[in-house]
Amino acid sequence: MAIGAISARAQTAAATTDATPKRADPTLEQRVMDLEAYVNNGARLADGTNNVSSKLGSYDDKANTFTPNPGPGANAWQMTSAALVLFMTLPGLILFYGGLVRRKNILSVAAQCFFITGMVTILWWVCGYSLVFHSGNPFLGNMGFAFLKDVTSAPNTDYSYWVSQNVFSMYQLMFAIITPGLIVGAIAERMKYSAIMAFIAVWMLVVYFPLAHMVWGIDGLMNGVWNANASIKAIDFAGGTVVHMSSGWSALVLCLILGKRNGWGKRAFLPHSLTMTMVGTGMLWVGWYGFNAGSAVAADGIAANAFTTTTLATAVAATVWPLLEWVTRGKPTILGFCSGAVAGLVVITPGAGFVSPSSAVIIGILAGVVPYLACTKLKAIFKYDDALDTFGVHGVGGTMGALVTGIFATPDVNANLNTNLAGLVGKTLWIEQLKAMGLTIAIAIGGTVVIAYAVKAVLGLRPSVEGEEQGLDEADHGEAGYHPDEGGYHGADQVEPAVQGAAAFAKTT
Repeated sequence: MAIGAISARAQTAAATTDATPKRADPTLEQRVMDLEAYVNNGARLADGTNNVSSKLGSYDDKANTFTPNPGPGANAWQMTSAALVLFMTLPGLILFYGGLVRRKNILSVAAQCFFITGMVTILWWVCGYSLVFHSGNPFLGNMGFAFLKDVTSAPNTDYSYWVSQNVFSMYQLMFAIITPGLIVGAIAERMKYSAIMAFIAVWMLVVYFPLAHMVWGIDGLMNGVWNANASIKAIDFAGGTVVHMSSGWSALVLCLILGKRNGWGKRAFLPHSLTMTMVGTGMLWVGWYGFNAGSAVAADGIAANAFTTTTLATAVAATVWPLLEWVTRGKPTILGFCSGAVAGLVVITPGAGFVSPSSAVIIGILAGVVPYLACTKLKAIFKYDDALDTFGVHGVGGTMGALVTGIFATPDVNANLNTNLAGLVGKTLWIEQLKAMGLTIAIAIGGTVVIAYAVKAVLGLRPSVEGEEQGLDEADHGEAGYHPDEGGYHGADQVEPAVQGAAAFAKTT
């Protein structure tokens, strides 16, 4: 049987020899060049007969096709980056936002972030990855990757020669998770759990998935770097439009539709734990290296530049914001340091892999000034209740970041800018950025208005007045983040008088 099988294979090979030219083994020079391509994150080599000369993948002589295999270093960096981006949400965003709300609402913030993580992951598996990263039309991908069909450990060469597509998919999932999580900050403490979950589920389908495809999809409407036929030849390295503008502008509209928190403007709404917020800020900063440097989809020179520019812009903005507080209010605050750091991270995001270190310093200064004014002056003038300043930092900061990226981007940092944008970079690229910004704002605002009013009609948006005063931890989840009678002096003013008296007696004895 074995001999017969070998014989049959030999006969088949002989029969096809004349029809299909036999592929010559790659020379040592070709193999070395292909190894250099791997190390430098370049294209695999191919000769005029479509024979790829790499030993890093598998070759089908009969079909005359090459199947690339992932590179271990590239996969290691991408999996690390994916973990870092998830770290930004769980626990970074939970701690950052959780410390800024009143203690009776901390668990509601955590619950929203956790549920977003689970729900968006399910949507990503069902259709999200396919709608964003499968080819389709300029506005949306098709369903070829639905349920992650054919998303294997082989690379999708539309996006990377060396990273497994399943790893790439998981990395991009983390962006999809944190984006709607940012919206939570604007409507914190006054939108009931069922309503925000319904809103975000539809928002992902209507706003995020189409927008992400337009900007990052291989045939996307605004993918100026890789789509030669893009109608808007814009650039967005790691999510200025897709992540920060979409969430920031949607957050503004949603908080306006919801209305102000009960008692807002009449009594103080103080953060219950700035220590928690400070720790969350540190986690966001650390995780953001996966967000920005990981967006190179390789551990290469572009990633190194993104790592550098992210550090510089963030450090500068974290210094400028509290300096402005010192000048205008007499004291620099920890909240100012935290807000400045996040603003710097936001504003550098769309340009991290496109701008020079010196440009990043300028961007950091702008990030420390403009979002500060938006959070302190603009909000005071228009009196909207953006609870945790999502619009001031992410909406305003992301919009400014998209614009300055078009001004400062240079092919000296990222040679890919010469692929389809050589005639625009340093000249009129900023005009293309304005077009992308306008379309992003229109999609975010339009989608949010329709979804919010639909959810309001079906479920209602706000808890009862009594539930809001009690706190969403109890109203929505039947839990409390703190139990003052068992944990020191947290919430001592809420302890029953008899318990307070017992505690006082115990201290005197």
